[in-house]
Amino acid sequence: MDIKSAVLQLSSIAQEARLEIFRLLVQAGQEGLSAGSIGETLHIPASTLSFHLKELSHAGLINSRQVSRFIYYSANYGAMNGLLAYLTENCCAGAKDCAPSSTYKPK
Repeated sequence: MDIKSAVLQLSSIAQEARLEIFRLLVQAGQEGLSAGSIGETLHIPASTLSFHLKELSHAGLINSRQVSRFIYYSANYGAMNGLLAYLTENCCAGAKDCAPSSTYKPK
């Protein structure tokens, strides 16, 4: 990954609604969720949701697929893992015992 791609991906999730959407899709798994389900779950109006989904898609963090008349969105785990690898590359000066902290507790 190069710095321009990392900046694009980070900037796409540097907004509250888009970060919530991305986290919801990460939790949903490979099947993803329909746009309607995302909007209902996060209480985001359809027009606003469409804009946020476009931004996440443009950054390559989510994928979409059409099933009948519905569009389903899912997290692009490869892109997510690539960004995490880029951010943690050479973590702790290469120390072998350097590991991400799992102390985050949601509110």
